[in-house]
Amino acid sequence: MRLRQFAVRIKGTSLTNPESQMKKLPEITLAFWITKILITTLGETAGDLMSMTLNLGYAVSSEIFFSLFAVALSGQLFAKRYIPTLFWVVILTTSTAGTTLSDYMDRSLHFGYALGSAILITVLVLVISVWKLTERSISMNDIKTRRSEVFYWITILFSNTLGTALGDYLADDSGLGFAGGAAVIAGSIAIVAIAGKLLKLSPVAVFWVCFVLTRPLGATVGDLMTKDPGKGGLGFGTLSSSMVLIVALAIMILTQSYKDRKAALPK
Repeated sequence: MRLRQFAVRIKGTSLTNPESQMKKLPEITLAFWITKILITTLGETAGDLMSMTLNLGYAVSSEIFFSLFAVALSGQLFAKRYIPTLFWVVILTTSTAGTTLSDYMDRSLHFGYALGSAILITVLVLVISVWKLTERSISMNDIKTRRSEVFYWITILFSNTLGTALGDYLADDSGLGFAGGAAVIAGSIAIVAIAGKLLKLSPVAVFWVCFVLTRPLGATVGDLMTKDPGKGGLGFGTLSSSMVLIVALAIMILTQSYKDRKAALPK
C-alpha cells in the first residue's frame, strides 16, 4: 500500500504531467516586452564591453558567456517554479553569448553579416521545426516537459545570435545606420503585432516573430548608445551604457518579483 502511494506521488510530480507542472515562464505582458528589449540591448553592450572594450576577443568572450549560460540554464531547468531573476539571467546570458558568437562568425571567421544571418536563420528554422515535430507545439503555454523547455532555450539562444547579425547587417551593410536600423526593426515589430490582431494570425507565430525581432532592435539600440558620434552613435560607451541598462533592468525584475510574490500570497 505504501509503495503504491509513493508511486502515485512520484507520478503526480512528473514533468510529463501537465496538471502538476508548476509555472516556470512569465506571463506575456507589456512588462515582458520592455524587459526583453532592455535585456537584449544590455546583451549587445555587455558583449561588446567584454570582447572589444576589455579586448578579450570574440572567441574568449563567447567561451565565458556560454559557460555562464550553461550555469544559469541548469538552475532554470531544475527550478520548480518561475523565478523572475533566474529566468531573465538566462535570457541575458543567451543575449551576451549570442552577441559575441555572432561577431566571431561575422568578423573573425569573415562570414559577413549577410551570410552569417542566412546561416543562423536556417539553424533557427531547423530548431523550431524539430521542436514542432517532436512536441507538437511551440507555444510557451505548452512547455510542460524538460525536453520542450530545452527546445525553448535553444530557440532563444539562436534567435539572440541571429539578432546580432541581422542588426549589424541593417546598421552597416544596408546603410541605414544604427538609428535607421532600430527604426526599421521597431516598425516591423509594430506591423507584425497589429497585423496579428487585425488579421487574427496565429498568436504563437506572432509571438515568436516579435520575440526574434526584439534582438536586432536591442543590437541596433545598443550600438546607437555606445558607438562614437562619428560612426553614427551617441558615444555613451559600453561601460556607461551597460550600467544604465543594468539599473533599468533591476527595477523591472524587482517589480516583477514583488508582483509574483504578492500574487502567491493567500487571498
